[in-house]
Amino acid sequence: MQSTPHPATRDLVLVGGGHTHALLLRSWGMKPLPGARLTLISPNPTAAYSGMLPGHIAGHYTREALEIDLVQLARFANARFVLGAATGIDLHRREIRVPDRPPIEYDVASIDIGITTTMTELPGFAEHAVPAKPLEAFADAWQIFLSTTGPASVAVIGGGVAGAELILAMSHALTLAARPARLHLIERDTLLDALPARASRRMRRALIEAGIEIHESAEVIAVTAEVVRLADRTIEAGFICGAAGARPHPWLSQTGLSHRDGFVTVDPMLQSSGKHVFAVGDCADMAFAPRPKAGVYAVRQAPVLAHNLRAALQETGQTKRYHPQADYLKLLSLGDKSALGNRFGVTFSGPWVWRWKDRIDQKFMSKFRDLPQMPTQSLPAVRAAGAEALGDKVLCGGCGAKLGQDALLQALGAGGLPGDDAAIITMGGARTVISTDHLREFVRDPVTMTRIAAQHALGDIWAMGAQPNAVLTNLILPRMAPALATRTLREIMTAAREVMAEAGAEIVGGHSSQGSELTIGFTVIGRCDHTPIGLTGARPGDALILTKPLGSGVVMAAEMAGRARGADVRAALNLMMQSQAQASAILSDSHAMTDVTGFGLLGHLRNICLNSAVGAEVAVNHVPLMAGALDLSASGIRSSLYPDNRAPVPDLDHTPQHDLLIDPQTAGGLLAAVAGDVDTHLTALRAAGYQACIIGRITDKTGQIRIV
Repeated sequence: MQSTPHPATRDLVLVGGGHTHALLLRSWGMKPLPGARLTLISPNPTAAYSGMLPGHIAGHYTREALEIDLVQLARFANARFVLGAATGIDLHRREIRVPDRPPIEYDVASIDIGITTTMTELPGFAEHAVPAKPLEAFADAWQIFLSTTGPASVAVIGGGVAGAELILAMSHALTLAARPARLHLIERDTLLDALPARASRRMRRALIEAGIEIHESAEVIAVTAEVVRLADRTIEAGFICGAAGARPHPWLSQTGLSHRDGFVTVDPMLQSSGKHVFAVGDCADMAFAPRPKAGVYAVRQAPVLAHNLRAALQETGQTKRYHPQADYLKLLSLGDKSALGNRFGVTFSGPWVWRWKDRIDQKFMSKFRDLPQMPTQSLPAVRAAGAEALGDKVLCGGCGAKLGQDALLQALGAGGLPGDDAAIITMGGARTVISTDHLREFVRDPVTMTRIAAQHALGDIWAMGAQPNAVLTNLILPRMAPALATRTLREIMTAAREVMAEAGAEIVGGHSSQGSELTIGFTVIGRCDHTPIGLTGARPGDALILTKPLGSGVVMAAEMAGRARGADVRAALNLMMQSQAQASAILSDSHAMTDVTGFGLLGHLRNICLNSAVGAEVAVNHVPLMAGALDLSASGIRSSLYPDNRAPVPDLDHTPQHDLLIDPQTAGGLLAAVAGDVDTHLTALRAAGYQACIIGRITDKTGQIRIV
């Protein structure tokens, strides 16, 4: 990933993470267009490669083997990644609508959202069946069904190539699982009518040899939990899949773009009727050269799309035409490690065809598994002493970028004893708590970044048991064109107002400026109608409750290095955006409480112990961890603040699990010392949606923290 020093002047927004866009992101990362800010919108952190889906269903590939990690790809391309599903485009305002967030404005946009096989018109389908596309949801549902035991019954609605490949794969998987099964392939017209006659006969023979029951000229009229109802009979099935034809996502026909049956019409430049909107892949209709829906066209559209998007952003008008090939090599899975091939009317099959197909698929996926290492700026030959010690690692954002606790205490002259999370001011008999915090950008999406920064700032108020009521903002925007600055500021302030309003607070002012990178900060003023909860009241015997898992530091450090799994990043971001308001209320009778942020769990627990003149015992196996954090820690991933956090605990074991106890957290959970009916607190926290755990207890060993 190469960051560019050029101020952004134009917004390019990619809607969807289809194959064309994935290839575009890869090429963009190797050669970005200076001045263009790239944004990717996708409902999932990964995109499944359709060519390997039947192999995954059959059990030949793991799920990871067919997933393109869009989070890693977006980081490589220096793109903002918005996790969400687009639901509309306003062509006049040049805005893309994504639920639960402000509209995303664009100068140039491209759509690559694929298709769906959801049969909205079929009674009972939405409740009881699974569409084969989107692929991610289908693969998840199949794995759940496959993990059950006993006899299996499966029905696939749609006897085209996709339906035949899938049911052959299902048959093979159930055979491997030693589960007796009845499988049905249902087609309203003629089975496999899109294939040449010889290829159709060969695939039909494979279906018959696998024991699959074929139902042709069969009209499905309804679906129930265990039955596919035809006009003249019913078919029992515990797993029902829809694979009947390509259906566009419904919102496309409402955009105002020219379309055919909901598929966006494009010209040879892949441009839609909207001058600044392009469309590719299965969601596009190539009216100039009609072709069936096939991934091979999407792949070959990528270089033409990349060129034309650059031309649109530069406003040069020097575009290229896309020329789809007349025919292409079709390689179809037959369930076991055998495949059928066809091109120019020639049909061939056998295990060697599967091996050939596997090599082609693996070669395609290797483009995304092994992203090229882009050169980084090396240290100059002549430099001041000490430059080597800082290293060339990218500085973490969030709390990973904080100064170490010892350095802060020395600079502030705090006498070695850390203070409470927020300052307490009494005016006219009323207690007010005030805290300020800001975060450097570690997430490219400004809305997600704002929500995390807001929850992070609110954490100090919640930790004191107070109620936030007034907020000041402090923003630094990267240098960019005025139009883009306005867009970014609008997104940030809309998100900030929503979070603060939900917390019961109002933004009453603030300050903004431009600098080298995005920084978002808030000063929060809270009201406390009782004695604030601080660091001084912990007592021996108190249970220690933690309301969020640990690991955000290592997960986001790995994400910045392009080494974190997209699914793990999404889970970590969701946890960082989780409000601690309800947790604060549930733990309002705590003897002591703090929020776990930059100094890590042990650093913040140490603050309680020092202020309360107690010790603590932590059961390391009871500490909840974020998905992927332990593996990343074991691989040597460390946040920038890790060395400073380890300094106060030199005797801490050097294991991946122990290292996470000092991992700096951003918008981390509350750590509370609680007496009395601890189980009731825990039950209430979990009912409120927190992954809360009892991780240890307070002891009378003053200043000592024992890990067990």
